Amino acid sequence: MDKFTTLTAIVAPMDRANVDTDAIIPKQFLKSIKRSGFGPNLFDEWRYEDVGQPDMDNSKRPLRQDFVLNQPRYQGAKILLARENFGCGSSREHAPWALKDYGFDVIIAPSFADIFFNNSFKNGILPIILDEKVVDELFNETFAVEGYELTVDLSAQKIVKPNGDEIRFDVDSFRKHCLLNGLDDIGLTLQHAEEIKTYEESRKASKPWLYAN
Repeated sequence: MDKFTTLTAIVAPMDRANVDTDAIIPKQFLKSIKRSGFGPNLFDEWRYEDVGQPDMDNSKRPLRQDFVLNQPRYQGAKILLARENFGCGSSREHAPWALKDYGFDVIIAPSFADIFFNNSFKNGILPIILDEKVVDELFNETFAVEGYELTVDLSAQKIVKPNGDEIRFDVDSFRKHCLLNGLDDIGLTLQHAEEIKTYEESRKASKPWLYAN
């Protein structure tokens, strides 16, 4: 998992409440357990005119021109601005996989579904909870200014707007540590690789019958 420190990027506004995980990545794409390759099918039913299926050539599919991610002004966005209860519905981990594979590193919303919120941290995405009025202001500014960018400083726990105004946000200290150091669950375990190896060797020496073929 890549380390997250500071990000300056274009903001894409997802102006819908209660966006569920089936909308984020529809059920027909859940067959793969790889973390990559889901980006082209992010928000598939909203993004394309036809019905998407695994292994389709997405470059040839007709786009819904009014959908936010298809608009030229939001191309290259790495920050997703959303409404309340983002990521509700089923607990599929494919949802943050699809968002990350598309290119989103930060999601800002007034609230998130709990499981999606936790899964985001584990997959290198920083979900930020802000007051609804603050989110409203960010939506207004994003709509008003083409190429609207925010700077997210995880270490300082602040968002810097184009005019220099700062917005503070809270983040759990352990989750902050993991993102700053690029540690997912496997990375955390591997920090203790030598201790694990020592334990396995001592256990094998003390109870060799457990390892007999």
